[in-house]
Amino acid sequence: QEKSPRLSAALFGEDCEISHDQLYELLKYAALGKRHNAAQPSWCRISHQSHLAGVVVIVLHEMSQLHFYKFYLQFKHLRRVFRHRFILTPSTNFFTSLYGEGANLKPQNTAQDLTSTGSECIPKNSDLQCDPIIRKYGIKPQGLTSYILTLEEQRKNDYPIKGSPGCKGYIYTECDQQRTDSSPLFGLDCEMCLTAKGNEVTRVSLVDAQGQCLLDELVKPESRVMNYLTRFSGVTKKMLLPVKTRLSDIQTRLKEMLPHDAVLVGHSLNADLQALEMIHPSVIDTSLLFARNEGRRFKLKFLAKAVLGKEIQCEQKLGHDPAEDARAALELAQFFIEQGPAKVAELNLEMLLTTEKLAEDSQNKAALQPQGCRVQKQLNEPPHLSKPCFLDCLQVTGQKPVLLGRQGLDSSDLCQSNLSTSNKQILQRALEDVPLSTFSIIQFSLGPEYIASHLLALCEQVRSKLADMLTVYAGPFEEGFCLHSVKKEFGRCGPIQSLAVVTETYKPYVCIQYEVLEAAQLAVESLNGAEVAGSCIKVQRPVTAAMLDCDDLIKELELDVENEGVIYVAGLKKSLTERDLQEEFSQLKDLETLFLPKDLQSGKHRNCCFLKFQESQSAADALEIINGWTVKGRKLRSRNALASGHLWRWIWQMNHSNGKQGGHILYEKMEQLSDSEQDLRKKVKKLDHHIKKLYRSLQNNTLCVVLFPGVNSRHGAQPGLGLMAVKDDGGRSA
Repeated sequence: QEKSPRLSAALFGEDCEISHDQLYELLKYAALGKRHNAAQPSWCRISHQSHLAGVVVIVLHEMSQLHFYKFYLQFKHLRRVFRHRFILTPSTNFFTSLYGEGANLKPQNTAQDLTSTGSECIPKNSDLQCDPIIRKYGIKPQGLTSYILTLEEQRKNDYPIKGSPGCKGYIYTECDQQRTDSSPLFGLDCEMCLTAKGNEVTRVSLVDAQGQCLLDELVKPESRVMNYLTRFSGVTKKMLLPVKTRLSDIQTRLKEMLPHDAVLVGHSLNADLQALEMIHPSVIDTSLLFARNEGRRFKLKFLAKAVLGKEIQCEQKLGHDPAEDARAALELAQFFIEQGPAKVAELNLEMLLTTEKLAEDSQNKAALQPQGCRVQKQLNEPPHLSKPCFLDCLQVTGQKPVLLGRQGLDSSDLCQSNLSTSNKQILQRALEDVPLSTFSIIQFSLGPEYIASHLLALCEQVRSKLADMLTVYAGPFEEGFCLHSVKKEFGRCGPIQSLAVVTETYKPYVCIQYEVLEAAQLAVESLNGAEVAGSCIKVQRPVTAAMLDCDDLIKELELDVENEGVIYVAGLKKSLTERDLQEEFSQLKDLETLFLPKDLQSGKHRNCCFLKFQESQSAADALEIINGWTVKGRKLRSRNALASGHLWRWIWQMNHSNGKQGGHILYEKMEQLSDSEQDLRKKVKKLDHHIKKLYRSLQNNTLCVVLFPGVNSRHGAQPGLGLMAVKDDGGRSA
């Protein structure tokens, strides 16, 4: 039976903002697999990519996340099918960022026309024999055991070896089982500081073959620290002050975690094992695996970029991330084993390194030149193609991409602009052409009469409605009531942004604005009719024209496929950490992920969390258990999630952004928008229907990505939104 491709992504809570480079990474791998240097994306995973029937990208021109939630009820198909969603930062050149630069999509295109992956960069077979990788390993792919360092290689490269005089007191992992080509790989990396004793470990990371982090711990050195090497390690004195974990604790944990046939992978792994004072018999060292002449070695940062297309050890970060480095080394070894020495040699890493150094030298020289000289030089030089267009690679293999749209998809005639083409005509053409292609980009639009000029008014409408949905009115209370008691009781439903007494009424009421939708809804559901501060009160939301469909919106948010199996829990102590909560909720069946929101400005935790379960029934069972449950002396309240993923972050940003706009101009725009809104709702509903029809026509196992590109214009800026799914047998998402 054929394995079905599946899409998995940890887009939960704060880990939901994706850059265009990351999106490019996904589309390139989905389209090419492991050909042409494509690699599994870093932020999500496509299992069994080779079984994908195709990739379809639907772009909704000049629309943003704002549009999705303004017309949430109209986008019925999108919210019920696409489980994986992410925030997308706006781009000035959207399509170039989507599939790369230097596109040349013409029928006569050949391998000689390619830029970064062109034939001039690929050595001929006769030249491969001289490559140090081929000389060391031969041309044919081999199993992982062929790349494990021999005892002599370990001795030569200063690896700790059992019985060696210099390894007295070192801990042996006792992983003595015979290695096979199916033995498990584990990536290992450490960060060190300089102490009176020498190099000592300050942080250790271990990842498994799927890239999951199994261990990421700070370690307190035994000796006095002379230099924390923060520039490289990222570890500071302040970070290590509360740490109690010692090297012996890490040695014990590693020994317990590693199976008896484990193969450790790392870059110059000898230094890590020496610092850990541990001996392990089977290692793959990527600094030696990607062999060079004269004993030189490639840096891990270069290999990650050249082979995997990943940027690691970025200058913007303070120090290295050992989990990131361990994962990069592991993926490099996996690439080498799966692709074989010949494919690695064809990358011509020496030439790529030389090109990179020349580019760096050129940039350094340019920085020293007067600005006028620099501008003149840039006019004479061809532009740097940082992301090659992977659509060219498809054409070379005889797979012609389909590019259909109402607007020009690119300035280089990838798709001719034709403003008279309707969404219906584009859909009809797509239904004919998409089944014949393995990669398609289809662009729909609401039309030139409705573009970014309405953005300010639309933004104000949505912000106003969100504020109303986050607000509840409670009362009536008696004169002289205790406001602190009210705040305490309503605070058990979730984080409060503001609280004010309303005195315009006969008896006082309290207006409470929450930070999350679930808190406001929980207050309405659990405190309406309750006795608070000595009064039996009513709890209700504001009554406005925009709020008349609030109940429908709440109901649909609950049914949203993104919130399936997710519950909201409130009433927590703010001092609780994620680890504390993991322990408290460990008895809940099928708990997959825990997200503890924090203020995006102060970084402080809120008094609520979201729990994601593998099964919807497990989430329902957890709701019954948690309601009324006491944790650290606090009674908990919970309900189904409404905004657990990217929406939580977006609501926070909308709620904390400046709502003041330009007076009468905004009023006029809102009047215009109000006049055409009924027509607009119909258009959006029809657009959703077009996407539904196209989605249903796709073959099973097709990856479908819907993109609201975001808006970045003189009228304002709004982030985009991405939705993705792999279609399965029932037209559902996988």
